[in-house]
Amino acid sequence: MRKYEIVYIVRALEDDAINAVIDKFNKLIVANGGTVDKEDRWGKKHLAYDIKKESEGYYVLLNVTSNADCVKECDRVMKITDEILKHMIVRLDEKAED
Repeated sequence: MRKYEIVYIVRALEDDAINAVIDKFNKLIVANGGTVDKEDRWGKKHLAYDIKKESEGYYVLLNVTSNADCVKECDRVMKITDEILKHMIVRLDEKAED
């Protein structure tokens, strides 16, 4: 099990729809054997440039402990989810946590 940071931008929707997308990915991580250590909702921000014809997005940061298969599945689902504008998954260095 390794630690990862997942940052993604959700299309600027109504609050209920944004919460549904966030819950979807939290449940996906747990269902694949991972744990969500911390969820940080940065909120709605203006994008530096339009992404998929959107000028605003809702930023979410997750700190996750999981295996590589869980992260691959999360990446795959994020790529095909229309509500996700952009995402990035980074494996954290174990030495940096000390």
